[in-house]
Parts: sequence; C-alpha cells; structure tokens
Amino acid sequence: MSDKPIIIGTRGSALALAQSNMIAAQCRAAFPKLTFELKIIKTTGDKLQTASMAQGELPKGLFTKELEVALLDGRVDLCVHSLKDLPTELPEGLMLGAVSKRVDVRDVLIYRDATHFKDAAKSGLRGFGPHLSAKDLPQGAVVATSSTRRRAQLLAMRPDLKAIEIRGNVATRMQKLAAQPEMDATILAFAGLTRLGYQLTPDGRIAGKDVPAGLFASIMDVDSMLPCVGQAAIGIETRTNDERIEKVCASLNDYPSFQCVTAERAFLAGMGGGCLAPVASYAEAVGDQIQMRAVSFMHGYKRTEAKRSIKEAAELGADIATKLK
Repeated sequence: MSDKPIIIGTRGSALALAQSNMIAAQCRAAFPKLTFELKIIKTTGDKLQTASMAQGELPKGLFTKELEVALLDGRVDLCVHSLKDLPTELPEGLMLGAVSKRVDVRDVLIYRDATHFKDAAKSGLRGFGPHLSAKDLPQGAVVATSSTRRRAQLLAMRPDLKAIEIRGNVATRMQKLAAQPEMDATILAFAGLTRLGYQLTPDGRIAGKDVPAGLFASIMDVDSMLPCVGQAAIGIETRTNDERIEKVCASLNDYPSFQCVTAERAFLAGMGGGCLAPVASYAEAVGDQIQMRAVSFMHGYKRTEAKRSIKEAAELGADIATKLK
C-alpha cells in the first residue's frame, strides 16, 4: 500500500469532526504505517443555517454534495458522513464503502427543569420534573424540531402538541431551549449527544461542555419515535474501484450495521423520498436475519414490520416500501 497520506473529507461541525477523528483513530490503529489527515469541506447545509427543513427549502445532498465533489476530483480519498445525511442515490463513481458499528439509535427529549426555572416564570420560561416522556408533556406544549420525521410521529402520538422549527448545532439548540419561552422542549439524537461527550445522568439531567444549567433529558423509546434512516451510523463514502481505500474500508466496516442500513436505505429509496421525507425505519440484525420496522406519513399514517435473511437486506427494504406506499 502506498505511503501517500490518505485524506479524510469531513464537515467542520463539532459532531462531524468528532466522528471523523474517531474514524481517523481507527484507521491509524489498523494501519500504523500510514498517514491519515482530515480536510474540512464546507457544505451547502453549513452555509444555510437559517433555511427551513420542514418547508423543504434545503436542497438534496445539502450536507454531502461538496464533500462528494472533493472526492471525485481527488482532493480527498474518503468522506465521513452521518449516514442519515447521505442520499440513497450516490453520484456515478462513488459508493458507500463502509459503515462503522452502529450505536444507540434512540432520540432524547430535552426540556427545562421546573425547580431551576421557577424564578424565570415571569419571563414565560416553564419547566417540568425529571424523567418526563413526550406523552407526559402538558396540553399544547411546544416542541422544537426541524425533522419532519420527528414532527409527524410526535403529533401522531399527541395531536395537541405544537411543533416549531429550530436550527443550529447541538449546543446552540440547548441554549435556545434554555432561553426562549416560545419552546418547551426539543428532540436530539442520543448518538450525537454521546459522540460530543454529553452524558445523561441517573437523576435525568444532561451534563457536558456548554450545557446550560437546568436541563433535563429523557430517552425516547423506539416504538414511540422510530429513528430516521441511517441514524446513529457513520458512513464512509469512497470512489469505486479504489483498491487502496477498499483495504481501509474493510478494516472499518461492521457487516451487521452495513446490512441494516442497506435495508433502511432501500426502504427510503423505494418510498421515493429523501432525508426530509416524513418516514422512519429501524432494522436490527438478529442472528442471520434482519427484522425491520417502518412508518410513513407520506400518504396518511401507515406502519409495518417484516424480517428476512441478513443477506437480503436490500430486498427487505424494498418490500417494506411497497407495503407502505
């Protein structure tokens, strides 16, 4: 294998860098004689921080296009993505080369602590007790989320709730929640929180750098909030027929995770939607099979589940899409 440095393309957000540094560390451990360097590429999504996801204002591939251009023209050798951001249709000449071992796919409901904000009541900031679920939120509570998938499932569970838009990174969203009375709670991915070093404490709080005082966090169960396609998985995008990088990918890839996200991505492709579509799915490897649950709000509310051989991941996703169309 050539000793030329291998350049890893990444976004510059805190989460993207945390994930890319994790992948780089795995690469260095597997290939100690090689040099791996990060190259930050600014994407359209990074530049459009005020655009609305729910209103469909953001273009396809908003967090990946510029990285893919850099990959195709040789400025980088592989790209690290939050797999949920990677479109199911990749440009000619590119492929999903590996998927790292998937972590916890659940979402987290974050809200204010009533005891901490009791003196701020006159400002309209209200809080609640620990270990609150979405079902326990008061009538008409306002939940901030930019995800159509979360919004649809939340309102299916609690039609009385109100969902509003929120943008920004994890720390920014928590700061907005702590300061803005027009929202009562927000929802974030557990995997993103943990990769950024945040912790959920036994007494229901969230701890870590830049966490505003007085926030509680409750993990949401998968049955009430199915994750988006590819959530909690890191995808490695590469050029096709690049033997050098294929060897690197072989050391990074977790086969069960790869097959599970393959099923989910086949489902999303079959539904004809992108990452902004109001659909959700979760595939789990159980022995030599994959079992998968999915929900769609594209044409009314539909939900189903099925299982197939782990070798038939793409077929499973396509079958489920057919049932939910």
